[in-house]
Amino acid sequence: MTYVLIASAVAGGILLFLLAAASGNTALFAKHYPLLLGLNVVMAVALVGLVGYQLYSLVRARRQRVFGSRLTLRFVGFFALMAVVPGVIVYTVSLSFLTRSIESWFDVRVDSALEGGISLGRSALESLLTDLSANASAFAGELADTPPAALPLQLDRLRERAGASEALLVSGNGSVIASASRDFGKLVADAPPPGVLRQARQAQGYGAVESEGERGLRLRVIVPLPSLTITGDTRYLQLVQPVPSSLAENAESVQAAFRDYKELALARQGLRQIYILTLTLTLLFALFSAIALAFVLSRRLSEPLADLAQGTQAVARGDFTRRASVKSADELGILTRSFNTMTGQLDEARRAADASRVQVENAKARLENILANISAGVLVLDPALRVEQANAGAAAILREDLEPLVGRALAAWETETELAQAIAAGFAADGDAEWQRELELPATGQVLLLRGSTLPPEAGGGRIVVFDDVTQLVAAQRATAWAEVARRLAHEIKNPLTPIQLSAERMAAKLGPKLDAGDAAALTRATNTIVDQVASLKTMVDEFKAYARLPTPSLMPLDLNRLVNEVLTLYEHGTGSVAIRTRLADALPPVRGDAAQLRQVIHNLLQNAQDALAGSAEPVVELVTEQAGDRIWLRVIDNGAGFAEATLKRAFEPYVTTKPKGTGLGLAIVKKIIDEHHGTVRIENRRERGAAVSIALPLAKAA
Repeated sequence: MTYVLIASAVAGGILLFLLAAASGNTALFAKHYPLLLGLNVVMAVALVGLVGYQLYSLVRARRQRVFGSRLTLRFVGFFALMAVVPGVIVYTVSLSFLTRSIESWFDVRVDSALEGGISLGRSALESLLTDLSANASAFAGELADTPPAALPLQLDRLRERAGASEALLVSGNGSVIASASRDFGKLVADAPPPGVLRQARQAQGYGAVESEGERGLRLRVIVPLPSLTITGDTRYLQLVQPVPSSLAENAESVQAAFRDYKELALARQGLRQIYILTLTLTLLFALFSAIALAFVLSRRLSEPLADLAQGTQAVARGDFTRRASVKSADELGILTRSFNTMTGQLDEARRAADASRVQVENAKARLENILANISAGVLVLDPALRVEQANAGAAAILREDLEPLVGRALAAWETETELAQAIAAGFAADGDAEWQRELELPATGQVLLLRGSTLPPEAGGGRIVVFDDVTQLVAAQRATAWAEVARRLAHEIKNPLTPIQLSAERMAAKLGPKLDAGDAAALTRATNTIVDQVASLKTMVDEFKAYARLPTPSLMPLDLNRLVNEVLTLYEHGTGSVAIRTRLADALPPVRGDAAQLRQVIHNLLQNAQDALAGSAEPVVELVTEQAGDRIWLRVIDNGAGFAEATLKRAFEPYVTTKPKGTGLGLAIVKKIIDEHHGTVRIENRRERGAAVSIALPLAKAA
């Protein structure tokens, strides 16, 4: 492409030379004109083919959606438009000028004009013009250093020194900067026409003899002022000096002779055609060379931009390793280097962010692991008391999936309202201070120990609540307290019972024979009442002693099914209308327990079940055994009325009973025995009817 551009420049130079030769030596040009015209036509066709091939390649790349083709096509369009529009305008104006003005170049009086005035007038005018140009050049150097405020005075002083009628300082676009004139009635001297100023810009100066109509001729000289800055606007100094009348007359003679010569020229039609053809070829060469140059420049501009665009897309996809090649040291090169630096910094920042993210994720995973594996419940709240996080321990304690509660405020909880109210009240009462309180959930009877505190602002702020299920601990504390009460009651009550009973019997024995029948009967009834109540008190004291001083169990492997059958042999007779059924699993592995204490447990459960069936139409008690994992379950099921809701929550506490004469120690003793066997016990009401007490004992091998 570079060689093509060089060839186009050479061809353009040849055409310009031919144009100059046509003006100076028409005969010589006409002699070689057909050959030169053919060569130029061939060159123009070659350029047309080259431009067409480039356009075809660009359009094909655009259809194939090659990256950067759209940008190249846009640049080509812009450059071609910039070349074609001025070229067409210049060609149109030049063609119009040639067509309309060529006839005015000839006149019949050329001989007299050449003989009478050309030599003298031209030499004189050139001498004056040379002097005026020399003065203008000298003045331009002086005006270049003159401050703007002093320009008018300095310009008038220089005008008088040169003997000019007008002096004018204009900018490159024709704006008047300063003016000085010999005619005091004329405030501003005439500015140079745009065409004259354009010639001055192109030729770095202008000097010509101009006609003033009836006033004769004048000399106009325009020279540029030296620029003090590289990018400053060039200023021009114009000096206008009138030509003496004798010289003006000679000039008029020259002009008249020139017009006569143009009228007598017979070859003017051929010359006009030559100019038109040459101008057309020059325009074609210029346009096609400009379009070819547009392709080169557009590719040079679009390729770095396309590389940057591809790099930007790679960055958008997360690829920060893409580097664009630096092909120049201009602004595009600086932009490319800046882009490479930016992508390098982004790559480093991403690596640092990835490392930080991995550390944060590891820390978060560790924290989540810790929260997931601690038994205590943890609730993390934001400053507005909305749940941000809840661990598995909280869900296990509350026996509920807490995921739906995440993101909701405590006041909007539809479940666990008591817990939400207690947490809100704790933070409302104590503010940012740590607080602790105990809460019993009415629905499940669980006792929770709540502890709340405020997280520091540097950790993100918010609140944290930690709670534990202390139901078993509270129950154990109550059992311990009841055991101590039972021990003291048994000690304090049993001692006076025997003397009371003996005294009542002695009174009946000594006073009975001495009284009449009515009084003796009354004494006997009173004595029997005392003896019966003392016996009842002794039974209650024995139960208290049994609850307070249960012997340490002797744990050893035993067959639970066999133990159940041994206990049931005692109920084969005397069970009344209560039917006892069994569903014992086959081949149960042995459990680890104390046979005597487990018999007491089974007796208590059977007795409670029979008591609960009093008044039932078809009373049935069912004993079921089964294995679940490393535990054996024993269930005692009845079809009675079940437990009351209030009793169900505190059934294992001492002195909680629904029997008129019960002490409420039966289930408490059962709970204490099973706890010492490292087992679990729970009670529940059945859906259809009745209640069930379930006991889980560990396997002997597991223990």
